Parts: sequence; structure tokens; C-alpha cells
Amino acid sequence: MKDFKDNTRERSDKEVLRRLISYMKPYKKQFALVILLMFVGLAIQMLPPLIMGFIVNIISSNTLTRDEQAIRIVLIGVSFLIALGLGNIVMYYQNILLQKIGQKTVVELRNEVFNHIEQLSIGQINQVPVGKLVTRVTNDTNTIGEMYTSVAVNLIRNVLFLFAVLAALFVISIKITLYVIITIPFVLAATILFRKFSRASYRRVRANVSEVNAFLSENLSGMKVTQIFNQEDKKRKEFKFHSRKLRNSYLQEILVFGIYRPIVYLFSMIGILIVLYIGYQEVMAGVILAGTLFTYYMYVGDFFEPIQQLAEQFNVLQNAFASAEKVFDVLDTKPDIIDEPDAIELEAFTGSIEFKDVWFQYVPDVWVLKGVSFKVKPGDTVAFVGSTGSGKTTILSLIVRNYDIQKGSILIDGVDIRKIKRSSLRKHIGQMLQDVFLFSGTIVNNITLNDDAIAKEDVISASEYVGANTFIDRLPDTYDHIVRERGNNFSSGQRQLISFARALVYKPSLMILDEATANIDSETEELIQESLEKMMNISTMLIVAHRLSTIQHSDKILVMQAGEIKEEGSHQELLKQRGLYYNLYQLQYEEKELQTA
Repeated sequence: MKDFKDNTRERSDKEVLRRLISYMKPYKKQFALVILLMFVGLAIQMLPPLIMGFIVNIISSNTLTRDEQAIRIVLIGVSFLIALGLGNIVMYYQNILLQKIGQKTVVELRNEVFNHIEQLSIGQINQVPVGKLVTRVTNDTNTIGEMYTSVAVNLIRNVLFLFAVLAALFVISIKITLYVIITIPFVLAATILFRKFSRASYRRVRANVSEVNAFLSENLSGMKVTQIFNQEDKKRKEFKFHSRKLRNSYLQEILVFGIYRPIVYLFSMIGILIVLYIGYQEVMAGVILAGTLFTYYMYVGDFFEPIQQLAEQFNVLQNAFASAEKVFDVLDTKPDIIDEPDAIELEAFTGSIEFKDVWFQYVPDVWVLKGVSFKVKPGDTVAFVGSTGSGKTTILSLIVRNYDIQKGSILIDGVDIRKIKRSSLRKHIGQMLQDVFLFSGTIVNNITLNDDAIAKEDVISASEYVGANTFIDRLPDTYDHIVRERGNNFSSGQRQLISFARALVYKPSLMILDEATANIDSETEELIQESLEKMMNISTMLIVAHRLSTIQHSDKILVMQAGEIKEEGSHQELLKQRGLYYNLYQLQYEEKELQTA
């Protein structure tokens, strides 16, 4: 079994960027339009310094009358307003189009991550706290979305604008520009250092966000236990510890960014002082006009502004890359259990099951099942009993391929289950577990699992069959009654009956019950027992139960110990053997007598 853990593999920026860009390929035409609009916006963005320079030259001109100056200023001003309005329209459509592309891309990425998690085995999913998986699907994909919507195009735009301004500076004055670019190597050095330290800080932030979400998810679900054992103070301290770790990582991130931004600003001020000093001398010498110097001054400000914006965009970019690494870790995790290329679709099966010398281990060299072999005939009811850890539940998990065995084979109707598609196999198996999970919604939605192909009449019929209608009919909205999170507005017995109806409504060829009557009252147990007796005549049934009273009518009982089948037979046959089953029965009989005494 391949481990699926939350250890982020460090990837190069090139690898991460390549994979992120691949998600935008379906929208390359729309993205090309965004780039085209960006070039139009850049051209308009280059106009203000030129226009302001023209106005300064007109005002300082000695050859123009006041009326001529006013007319030219008005014409230039109107032209500037028209260009500004056009620029705003272009910017609006560019942003709208970019947001649509970004949001669609994030939706596809989020769906891909969720679908991939669904394909992972139960064993793999259990290795990672639920809160961390939630973070991957929500927080991390949202962070990546920010890159698509606010960085992707703006990063390109700022780089192009940087070169456009640099070209304009050289055209206006090569001499002044050569002095200004002396500051660029220092800015580049600061940017390289920022990129190195910011990536590490963002990785720490994303890891700590995952830890906080995982802690919250686990402890909010287990709040009842926390309160029962008065552990609130301890949990507050634990949460404070995780919260402080997250705060410290954020402070480190802010520190890196807080150092970089002032450094860039410092060199931009140095560049402007150089322009004012050298430019003043050039104007006094008559080399350039005052308006031209003003244009140059504005362009220098524009030259350092995108560099500062690049710092902020690096901020988002590094955050997105750190999130992308974690998302790609999930996507790169290969499912343990996959369908073989020649796997078949199982239209139906009779319920014949056979284990042939099955060996299984969850962790290396710790065998849970050791050479287990048995047969189940179609329509039979077979029960598994034994002490905790003997391998009873494991057998049921292997039949539905929650895990794959290491040695031996499991056959259904003579076909190895590894040759059957998982979806096809599980479609014909109904499961009723001890830990019932109900989703938020209505009772009918929980029974059908939102499958529109199942008619409400079938839901009512299944509920009546298992006795769930005895409490559903008394509810204000009956089958449309709201189920709160995890079904906490129902008793254990009621949740179990809903679960039983859910399994039954799919008309399974095989019914699996794993401690289905362990946490319910005697009255509900009687209802389920009556339903079980009906089901015994409909489909094959496998039962794991500690209460031997619920399995006495089984066709066969397998007694397990330490991963091996020690005894096999009917209830009466096993009692006559006076072995492990007999001892278990005597122990429960004595406990029952003590309880009724």
C-alpha cells in the first residue's frame, strides 16, 4: 500500500508553473484576447507622461500666445480624457474576461482534486486528517485562483510595461538613463533574495493553515467527548499552540515582504534624485526642454512602480506555488486500488462468495488474516464472531475492495473480484455499518443518496420493510424531515434504521452488516431482527455481531481468532463442539442473567 501523507514534495518553479498553465489551455483563445486588450491598455498607459510633458512645454513656450496655449492645452486635455475613458473600458473587459477564465479554471481544478480524492482507497484517506484534505480542495485552490485572476496577466503586463518605459527613457535621454539603470542590479539582487526566502515562508504558512484546519475539524467533531471529560482547557492550549505557529509563520512572511518593499522604494527614490540632478543640468544647458524632463521624471516613477507591484505579485505567486505544491501532492498520489485494464462489468451475481487462502496485512509483517478460506452459497446467511482484532470486519472490507489482499484470492460467482470493476462490484452490495453516517439534507435524500432513479414509493416500501416508518411517519415532514449534520437530531437506533433502508432500496445481491445492532435499544433490535429474517430469504447476507442472539438463525457461523478461522458450523453444531463459540455463548448468557437478575 502506497503511503498518502501530507509531506509536500518541493518542486521547481518551472514545474509548478508548467502544470498551472496547462489548466488554462482550454481557454487559450480567451486568454489571447486578454493579452490583446492588455497591449491596448499598455499603449494608453504610456500616454499620460507624454501628454503632461507636452502641456509643460506649451506653458513654458515663449513663441505661443496665451490663447494658442489655452487652445492646445484644451485639445490635449480632451484627447487625454478620451484615451483615459477608452483605457477604462479596455481594463473593464480585460478584468471581466480574466475573472471568468480564472474562476472556470479553479472550478475545474477543484473538481479534479475532489474526484481524485474519491478514487483513493479508504486506507489512503485515513492517513491524512480530514481538515487537511478540506484545505486542499478549498483554501489551496482559492489561493491558486488568485494567481489566475490577479497575477497571471498583471505579471506579464508589468514586465512588458517595464521594458516599454525603459525604451522610452533611452529615447528621451541615453545619458540620464545610463545613470538610472545603475540601481537595477541592486533591485534584481533584492528580488532574487526575496523570492528565495518568501517561498520557504509561504510553505510554512500553508502547512500551518492545514494543521489548524485539521485540528478544528477533528475537535469540533469530538466536542462531546471533550466536554464529557472536562478537557476544554487542554484543547484551548493545544489550539493556542497551533494558532501561534500559524501567526508566527504569517509574521515571518510579512517580515520578508516588509524588508523587500522598502528596499525597492529606496532605490526608486535614488533613481528619481539622479533624474532631478542630471536633468536639471541638461535643462540648464539647453539639451532638453523642461517638459521633456517632466515626462522623463514621470516615466522613472512608472519604471519603479511595476517593480514594486511585481513584489506584491510575487507575494501572491509564491503563495499560489506553495498551495499548488500541496494540491499536486494529492493529484500525484496514485490510488492503491484501481481497476485492471480488462476488468469486467458485473450485471448481476447470485451471491456466491469464496475466500481461497487469503492473507492480508495493513502494515508490513503484521498479518491480520492468515490463510483464511471459506465458501458462502447464494442466499445463505453467514455470521462471523470472535474477539476484537480477530479479522471479522477486515473480511467484509476486503469483499468490497476497500483494501486489496497480499496473497490468495476472493471470488464472487467464480470470478476474482480484482477482475471486476469496483463500481460494478459495490453496486450490488448493500452495507449497514455500526457507525452510521447521515448527510445533511432530508431523510429521503439520505436513503436514496440523491439518486433520482429511485422513486419515493421505493423509499417508503424499503422503510416499511425495515420498520423505519414507525418513527418517520410521526415526524412533522415525514420523509422530507430535515437531517442535521451527521444525523445528530436522531437516536442511534433511528439512524441505524435509515441506514438499513438505504442499503435495502438499492436491492443488493449481497447484504453486509457490521455490528449493525451494537448501539441500539432492544425494541429497535427486534425491528431489525425481523427485517433480517425477511432478508435471509432475499439475498446473501454476511453478518459481524457480538450479540450472538442476533445470529443464531444463520446458515453458518465462522469463529475467528488471531486472523484464522478456528470453528465453523451452525449455532447448534458449534454449541455441541464446546469450543470457542460455546465459551462466548456461555459468557453472554451469564451476563444476560446478571442483567435481568
